[in-house]
Amino acid sequence: MKNLEEAKDKIMMGAERKSIIMQKSEKELTAYHESGHAITAINCINSDPIHKATIIPRGRALGLVMRLPENDRFSVSRAKLHDDLVVAMGGRAAEELIFGYEKVTTGASSDIEQATNMARNMVTRCGLSDKVGNIDYSDDESTKFYAPSKNYSEETGKLIDGEVKRIVDEALLKAKNILTEKKSDLEKLAKVLYRDWE
Repeated sequence: MKNLEEAKDKIMMGAERKSIIMQKSEKELTAYHESGHAITAINCINSDPIHKATIIPRGRALGLVMRLPENDRFSVSRAKLHDDLVVAMGGRAAEELIFGYEKVTTGASSDIEQATNMARNMVTRCGLSDKVGNIDYSDDESTKFYAPSKNYSEETGKLIDGEVKRIVDEALLKAKNILTEKKSDLEKLAKVLYRDWE
């Protein structure tokens, strides 16, 4: 089973890079970052269960928290999307909580990209913003090759941007609240992940 798990991880995430040279501070930050994702996932009732949490670098990632759904899913509820956003912002929230605002790193850039895309799809494609409504404002994919296409006014664009920002900001705030309340769990898990690397 261990070999099977290792093979699956290698195919899904890339080869293990245990030889990578990381400073102690970088390892510690990565441990807290990934623990932030894990603790928020555990405390968001609509999140998928955690399959694995690690800070052993694979591919381009320094660590990861893998969640796997228990059943096949063909559509996603608003509640699940909001919880997924909280989990996505959990790494950034953990960095800020433990190390302070000035010590937050670029490590959350892919999380922020994922959260922004998710929130934008919620607003422009899925009708999950009361302010924007049930209208498809997604870009017309067929014209992207020739020129960027916007099928809405500048005023609507500002409204969309405002809603995307609000949704992501609310997710970050909820992640911060969860991690503040569960700080002892965050610290325990980060220590275990850090130990597993050594």
